[in-house]
Amino acid sequence: MPVCTMDAAGPRRRLDSLAARSVSLPDFSAFSCPTPLRAYPHVVLGHGGGGALSRDLIEHVFLPAFSNPLLDRLGDSTVLDIAADLAGGGRLAISTDSYVVRPLFFPGGSIGDLAVHGTVNDLAMSGAKPHSLTAGFIIEEGFSMGGLAEIARQMARAAGAAGVRIVTGDTKVVERGHGDGVYINTAGIGIVPPGLGLGSEPIHGGDVVIASGTLGDHGMAIMSVREGLEFEVQITSDTAPLHGLVAAMLAVCPAIRLLRDPTRGGVATSLNEIAALGSVGIDVDERAIPVRPQVAAACEILGLDPLQVANEGKLLAIVPADAADHVLAAMRSHEHGRDAVTIGRVVEGHPRMVVMRTAIGGTRVIPMPLGEQLPRIC
Repeated sequence: MPVCTMDAAGPRRRLDSLAARSVSLPDFSAFSCPTPLRAYPHVVLGHGGGGALSRDLIEHVFLPAFSNPLLDRLGDSTVLDIAADLAGGGRLAISTDSYVVRPLFFPGGSIGDLAVHGTVNDLAMSGAKPHSLTAGFIIEEGFSMGGLAEIARQMARAAGAAGVRIVTGDTKVVERGHGDGVYINTAGIGIVPPGLGLGSEPIHGGDVVIASGTLGDHGMAIMSVREGLEFEVQITSDTAPLHGLVAAMLAVCPAIRLLRDPTRGGVATSLNEIAALGSVGIDVDERAIPVRPQVAAACEILGLDPLQVANEGKLLAIVPADAADHVLAAMRSHEHGRDAVTIGRVVEGHPRMVVMRTAIGGTRVIPMPLGEQLPRIC
């Protein structure tokens, strides 16, 4: 570890004593650290201490990635002028989430991508256009500085593609063995357009359930890396920002009943929550559920249900029956909705239950998962 040749912050009384005895004092202006602080190859506890090392971490890792006029001020808080965005009845949406995925880098993305996309998508499910994000990093002592810089770069790239700025943040460092590389917490604010009331209209029997694409991709991308599974076609995470897709859907049907982001617990959890919220039943057609062959194979090998596997770039929509074709067409014209398909309907029977019509003509209840099948996937 680089160290300074002398600590210029020694006890004042010692210097006073030396001066009183007419002892010649060294010229402290000539003393400096022999190695630049930014040359540390790994994070040390001092990087979270609020001093020179913390400042160096911010200046050489985070500011180059996230720089914008608001963040560059490095204040204790950031003041946003959003009055114009709220004019005419617009409202503020707020969301927060934490990311503890393992491994930190996986096919199709990284914890940096997830930290942006997850919060952007949570805002999008209320119809909000994302405006700004915060970013808090909890870093384990000894983590590679190069790995941290790459996570920041990928996070910045994801934010730029989503059209959102990271306007304030924080870093903490925990002792070696008390973390797992990097954890990230984000909070986001978005602007809900005037007159939009997603979730305010009741769900009715006959409403259509639409999935924006193939299910289970993210969770099985993570698990295939963890378990060392190899397939002819690599399983890639679906992590992506969905607010543009949502805007395209709302443009053709402002009366969409509800949107959900089926992350932890997957589609099974989201559909059960919707059924309970509306006191309705939901029928799902197993043959209509889009699952990639390699994802289905991985689920079979690991004994997992694709409906309970997390997604990071897919949504579920409850849509009035007479608007379903228009919404599907709008979704399929967007890059993140090309594989959109109807997977079921809302029914008046079996309220608060989700029932699947199986491929062999039977039925089975899709229960709410009791716990997390796949820990540490987001």
